[in-house]
Amino acid sequence: MSLIVTLIIIGIILLVIELIIIPGFGVAGILGLASIGGGIYLAFSQFGQTTGLIVLGGVILLTGLVTWLTLRSKTWKQISLKESIKSRSNADPSESGISAGTKGVTISRIAPMGKARLNNKDFEVSSRKGIIEQGKDVEVVEVEGIKIIVKQIDN
Repeated sequence: MSLIVTLIIIGIILLVIELIIIPGFGVAGILGLASIGGGIYLAFSQFGQTTGLIVLGGVILLTGLVTWLTLRSKTWKQISLKESIKSRSNADPSESGISAGTKGVTISRIAPMGKARLNNKDFEVSSRKGIIEQGKDVEVVEVEGIKIIVKQIDN
């Protein structure tokens, strides 16, 4: 009887792991169902139909209870992240006075995206023509929404 109980407990644990840790229906879920099925099969074959049906009913109730406990909202609130990202990738360039003709310097390599310091603020910029190395002087060619396009200034 201890083998039957062990198989059922291992199967339920594997199903919980499948629900919480490994989303989808993969190896843990298949092994969990196989373990539970093996426990139920052993109960029927070793102890007869009455005990097998009792074990089957118990497994159904226990699996339902564990699934309900796993999926209820308090459980998810305890394991979910509570932080939210409030930053933006780029502030609106026009709010910072960035427009065509604004000059600055690259603070990272732009290939084709990178960072540049314009009006003493750092922005993510892009280049339409090739790679611009770090520390090079650049000029804003165009501002498309929050996207800033620069070109290298030849000195």
